[in-house]
Amino acid sequence: MRAIALPLISLVLLGACAGDPPTAVDRTTSPTTGSVKKDAPDALASVSVVMSNLDNPRGLAWGPEGALYVAEAGTPTINGPCAPVPRGQNCYSGTGAITRLWKGTQERVATGLPSHVLVTPTGLGDVTGPHDIAFQGKGNAYVTIGWGGPPAARAALGALGQWFGSTIRVTPNGSFDVVADISGFEHVNNPAGGPLDSNPYGLLAEPGRQFVADAGGNSILEVTANGSVSLVATLPPTVTTADAVPTEVVRGPDGALYVSQLTGVPFVAGNASIWRIVPGAAPQIYRTGFKTITDFDWGPDGNLYLVQFASAPTFFGGPGLLIRVPPTGPPVTLNSTLTNPTGVLVGPDGAIYVSNRGNVAGVGEVLRIVP
Repeated sequence: MRAIALPLISLVLLGACAGDPPTAVDRTTSPTTGSVKKDAPDALASVSVVMSNLDNPRGLAWGPEGALYVAEAGTPTINGPCAPVPRGQNCYSGTGAITRLWKGTQERVATGLPSHVLVTPTGLGDVTGPHDIAFQGKGNAYVTIGWGGPPAARAALGALGQWFGSTIRVTPNGSFDVVADISGFEHVNNPAGGPLDSNPYGLLAEPGRQFVADAGGNSILEVTANGSVSLVATLPPTVTTADAVPTEVVRGPDGALYVSQLTGVPFVAGNASIWRIVPGAAPQIYRTGFKTITDFDWGPDGNLYLVQFASAPTFFGGPGLLIRVPPTGPPVTLNSTLTNPTGVLVGPDGAIYVSNRGNVAGVGEVLRIVP
């Protein structure tokens, strides 16, 4: 696989069609309503901006040295060819990046990662590129590169098309290469059925393998050390027949995989769930009753923390939310003033870190929220 040197300096809206785990606990696998307490005020001690001036910030991760990393999808600048897709054209940008916060200093440590901007008849749309980041051992960062369209459409970008719909590895010496062709798996297998569509989004890296949530293909996939891809599970359509749109995969305190979902058009409130997945068994709803979940993480307190991209009854209106989901009892809104949050990570200090303004370039930020 070809490697490209990255300049080092002193990281989509989703296509619609993680800290140490807490101590293991016994959790129910039956559907449990996630209706959020509406009478609970925001229960925050403080909110501070720890990273700023980001370009479409998405997933967060702790590096092996303890630094905080964020994947940036990039800017809407067009720097290359375009590929026709159902919603318009995906035009190459190449402005994806990785930014690090370490010892109080923010620096963009990788630039020029694959990204593209959707061009529609009404103008520029979503920016898609690095969506999530995870570390495996010392130094190797794994990143999902989204696509948001039929896998075969990538060919219109020529040699640049190979980078999209994939997982890549970014090495300490500043190079990256393709680890697995996630969209290629969708093209050949289409495990969830329906139109061919792929948008690798959430990522979990473990020794010798990664798990990927394909938001376009509605599937959870496993990637082995040699880059082979296999199906773990598919998520069914929602009760309104909208697509499932999985967004993140995290190892739960009980050893199972847990997956969040955005859901598809019209993004109805109450339709989004957190799913519990054990390979070889049908996925089960762990908690439900949410809307447009873009990311989640487990806290050392045994609670689950998730962010909702929006809160209006349908589509993307209303503020974003940070919600705490206890093992039992109703979820509680911790912050109801977020703007299109896309990532969440619980820190070793108990603080919660959130990628905010995750669908715009230049003004994206990471917040530190202390409950």
